Amino acid sequence: MSNNTSSKDNVLLFDGVCNMCNSLVIFVMSNDKEGKYKFASLQSESGQNLLSKFNLPTNDFNSFIYIIGDNYYTKSTAGLKVLRGLDGFWKCLYPLILIPKPIRDVVYAFIAKNRYRWFGRKEQCMLPTPEMKKRFL
Repeated sequence: MSNNTSSKDNVLLFDGVCNMCNSLVIFVMSNDKEGKYKFASLQSESGQNLLSKFNLPTNDFNSFIYIIGDNYYTKSTAGLKVLRGLDGFWKCLYPLILIPKPIRDVVYAFIAKNRYRWFGRKEQCMLPTPEMKKRFL
């Protein structure tokens, strides 16, 4: 797949050195049996190209970004929209979107600020397994 997204792509951009974020990628993959989500770390060339395409900061790795074609969502909205598309009961959490975004994003920011302390970080971005590799940009 090229660095450009098509109108049918669902791409998740994540902090590639964050252990929690890497675990979330594995969680999404295991609950996305159709394989509709693709992934790129925010630090990767593909991730940087997508950030530039949407005029988003290329040096801020504190946000999870969900891109659907020509639209994108950040922080708690991104997370909830991804949960809605997963297999199983996870989509039942989507009604949390009714909580006002500023309140949801305060919780998101608290977790993002503490994620390295709670879950640790890697020296470099995760290297996907061969099975996972086909899902990465």
